Amino acid sequence: MKHFNGICIITRDLRRLRDFYQDALQVASQGDDTVVVLCTPGAELSLFNAAVMEQMAPGVLEGAGTGSYTLEVEVEDVDADYARLVARGVAVVKPPATYPWGRRSTWFRDPDGNILNLYTIV
Repeated sequence: MKHFNGICIITRDLRRLRDFYQDALQVASQGDDTVVVLCTPGAELSLFNAAVMEQMAPGVLEGAGTGSYTLEVEVEDVDADYARLVARGVAVVKPPATYPWGRRSTWFRDPDGNILNLYTIV
């Protein structure tokens, strides 16, 4: 393997998911109504329009679910990001907690049902 550099989420509402991740990750995006890319240090998060995916390869999304990803993002301050996202009304899955494996993390649900795990190494 040369280098893992990101993930692409297929979505039926590209604008809604783009807006969520721009706000949650506090990064700008590039793209259009087909694909959006959010660049973070070390990896890219791509969002792709499900209707265009179906045009490219009819039936490709048969049996595919939504909300089956957990995206893990290391942040400076889990508690500050938790407070910021709660204030914006983002759905909380798990409030901040510290674990014996050396992480403090909190989980949120994106508009498609995926989990966004924000964590800090402790």
